[in-house]
Amino acid sequence: MVKENLMREIKLDKVILNIGGVGEKLDKGVILLEAISGKKAVKVKAGKRIPTWNVRPGLEVGTKVTLRGKDALAMVKKLLPAIDNTLKEKQIQKNCFSFGIHEYIEIPGVEYIREVGIMGFEVSVVFSRAGKSVEMKKIKRGKSRRLTVSREEIENYLVSNFKTEILRKKKKMVEDEE
Repeated sequence: MVKENLMREIKLDKVILNIGGVGEKLDKGVILLEAISGKKAVKVKAGKRIPTWNVRPGLEVGTKVTLRGKDALAMVKKLLPAIDNTLKEKQIQKNCFSFGIHEYIEIPGVEYIREVGIMGFEVSVVFSRAGKSVEMKKIKRGKSRRLTVSREEIENYLVSNFKTEILRKKKKMVEDEE
């Protein structure tokens, strides 16, 4: 009987919910994220100047909530049915996957919030392996490829734990003309 290596096991590290916007949209976003997650939302400030969008350093341009542990797992179980448990192949990268929810009322069990109106948000789910925190502590050591979580591993995790369907891009068949 061969035992699995516990250090190769992947785990759900964190779930980040975010909304971009300024002014009134930002305030509505804070209310929405706090209502959905039950946690306090944090406002995100711009780091650099982008004149074409009238963005300057220190301007509040978004809001986010980060969930970890059991809260993160419960949030993924709550949000995946809003997109019919389907993800496109391009939404999955190394170590994470992301998707957007167009209208929060699509989430099962969430009711319309009058002061917010209709609004959507983005969801990013990050995976890690045991030992990742040690890698983050080590200074000037380089990144270890052994600690990254591949796309295939994330797809297998989603299919086995959440019964998620992964939509593959259709490859064009090139016919050789002879």
